[in-house]
Amino acid sequence: MTTPPIGEGVPLLYSEGNAAERVALEREVRGWSTTELAARMTEAGVPMNQTAVWRIENGTPRRKITLDEALGFARVFELPLEELMSPPQEGLDIEGRRCVQEAVDAFYKARDAQDHLHQAVVLAAEYIRAHPDSSGAFHKQCLRLMGEEREARALTEYIEDGGYYHHN
Repeated sequence: MTTPPIGEGVPLLYSEGNAAERVALEREVRGWSTTELAARMTEAGVPMNQTAVWRIENGTPRRKITLDEALGFARVFELPLEELMSPPQEGLDIEGRRCVQEAVDAFYKARDAQDHLHQAVVLAAEYIRAHPDSSGAFHKQCLRLMGEEREARALTEYIEDGGYYHHN
């Protein structure tokens, strides 16, 4: 038995065809139209119109994807280029992929919110170190703005400890 030369008769793990299929799938998972994806690509610095997106996804033959466009799609979809070029994972339908995308988006938003909270707490802690007599007033102001003693106490403790991440 002879082994076929590389690339003959064997589907490529990473290919332009996979990328075209992934562009369509990733766009659908996010609920974007071809027009919206084209606008996002243009905003990301890779000018593209709706027709180009449609031809990449549906054309016969499919429109080729330039390297700049592949990098743009990876950026817009927040995927590594290698993931964009690989076939979709088996076992997840569009609804399952949407659920995963929602969880990933929520994870990143929560992480960003935690980072923002940590930065704000560090600034407040620095202020209190520079103005030691303001500690009690800080807690009272937190309570006034938050309206609940338990949450105001938690925030005050983060500030007293010098950061949010000390509690995780």
